[in-house]
Amino acid sequence: MKSAILLLLFASAVMADLVADVRADLARKDFAAAEARVAAYRTGNGADPLALLAYSWLGRSAQANKMWDKALTYAVETRKRCLDALKSRKIDDEPSLPLALGASIEVTGHATAGQGRLAEAVVFLKEEEKRWHATSMRARIQKNIHLLSLEGKPAPAIEMTRYLGAKPTPVAQLKGKPVVLFFWAHWCPDCKKQAAVLERLRRENEAAGLVVVGPTQTYGYVAGGEDAAPAREIPYIDEVRKQHYGSIQGMTVPLSGENFKAWGCSTTPTVALVDRKGIVTLYHPGAMTHEELAPHVARIAAR
Repeated sequence: MKSAILLLLFASAVMADLVADVRADLARKDFAAAEARVAAYRTGNGADPLALLAYSWLGRSAQANKMWDKALTYAVETRKRCLDALKSRKIDDEPSLPLALGASIEVTGHATAGQGRLAEAVVFLKEEEKRWHATSMRARIQKNIHLLSLEGKPAPAIEMTRYLGAKPTPVAQLKGKPVVLFFWAHWCPDCKKQAAVLERLRRENEAAGLVVVGPTQTYGYVAGGEDAAPAREIPYIDEVRKQHYGSIQGMTVPLSGENFKAWGCSTTPTVALVDRKGIVTLYHPGAMTHEELAPHVARIAAR
């Protein structure tokens, strides 16, 4: 019995380290070592979701290094393996498989665009978004559609039926004003750090009428990861809003999971800028410093 428990613990440790070890190989650009590591794991464990997730990092790494042909080859193979796995399980039965398949879709889109076939990449991603619309991958796929095609287009609508604090004004009615959209999560430390940057930018562009809108959503838990129904989580989110984002004067907070899906906010924070004509001029998943964001805000604030 004791030996069986020790064997189980050892297997768990191996699985936990697999993705980290593959990423370490790829940080050295040693694709052969990463492939061999995944192959060795598959010999003992089969093509389980963890193996697929680890393999997906080869495509991500090739994309990060702008090795477009290599990235596309890895992405196509990852997608094929994931679709084979889906013959015997559902996509959201556990977390590794949607992460792996989502990565293959993301890399395929960006590698195709990197090869100079932007329109084809966007069409592919839109088809995949329709296919996986009802799954956990929707926001991730939408994010990549927006990364390749949203800037220069009219801003998608923001659902504002539910909100925290002051009632928001629909983005369509904010035409004539420069707008910062700041998608945040109550658990997100980078979001809290972004608050000071946004308030500084608001002050610097106050005369230009800069408006900050901060959409958020529920996640099903509160502090410490404790499960919570909306009736408990929403007041908790409001406490976080007041404590960490109260300094952003005038920021209204629409509360809707649909906003995060429609805007592709699988990354928090996500920052988007909308000019006075209602056109998106910047779409950026991830935090931005004042120095990075200020020139973009200055452009939409200029009359």
